[in-house]
Amino acid sequence: MMMLNTHPKEPRERSEAALEGEDLAPVIVILGPTGSGKTGVSIDIARAINGEIISADSRAIYQGMDIGTAKPTKEEQQGIPHWGIDLIKPGERFTVADWKEYAEQKIKEIRARGHIPIITGGTGLYIDALIYDYQFKGPTGAKIGDYAQKTCSDRKEIKGNYLLIGVKWSADELRLRLKQRIDQMFIPELYTETKQLAAEYGWDNQAMKSDIYEYAHKYLQGELSLEQAKEQCFYEDWHLAKRQLTWFKRNDKIIWLPLDKVYSFVLKYIQDE
Repeated sequence: MMMLNTHPKEPRERSEAALEGEDLAPVIVILGPTGSGKTGVSIDIARAINGEIISADSRAIYQGMDIGTAKPTKEEQQGIPHWGIDLIKPGERFTVADWKEYAEQKIKEIRARGHIPIITGGTGLYIDALIYDYQFKGPTGAKIGDYAQKTCSDRKEIKGNYLLIGVKWSADELRLRLKQRIDQMFIPELYTETKQLAAEYGWDNQAMKSDIYEYAHKYLQGELSLEQAKEQCFYEDWHLAKRQLTWFKRNDKIIWLPLDKVYSFVLKYIQDE
């Protein structure tokens, strides 16, 4: 893998303007639908350009939800700092405004270390809140699902220096990737995780009522066969992917690339900056 020495090994002092991003490389945003390979390519890019990753995934914020939300393991992270995961317990309140504030602070910290921030995820409202600098009304902001109705903002102009890369697959390819990922996730460790979460938080907890945990639970209870559980989980993931693509396709600033082209494109872009 090609490695770029674009930053000094030791963090250096930076001016206030620099920390705001005026004379630095852009914040790289790797986005796309669930199962598109965003996490893996972001880790490869981070290794090459001295980057740190901030998750923009509204499920990865929950502690204890690891296998079911496809968080990268410590081994998969390859020593790259990852932020925005394991922030709260399932059921605790965490708004879009909270995530925006958190991400902005992490971007400043990462740049102060002389590293490049990489935003990675598929939660469109998180990403829009950041790149369009949504200004939230009231002290608590908006919840996921409110679609920024409680904001003073527009989506006409990106506020800041961002490189937006979308991971592109054909519909057939993405469906196949989702089915393969689900097959890989229905393992004994998932069942153990599901039981532990259910025992600690209960099924009335909203965080438990979607994604793979619901179907793993129904399989364990004998309500679904393994194949039925996988099939229902696939359809939920596929509908999520379509909603994510609909959201992102409204933004004409996103550069859509096949997964195998993302790494080389970003490295060349950074080199040319």
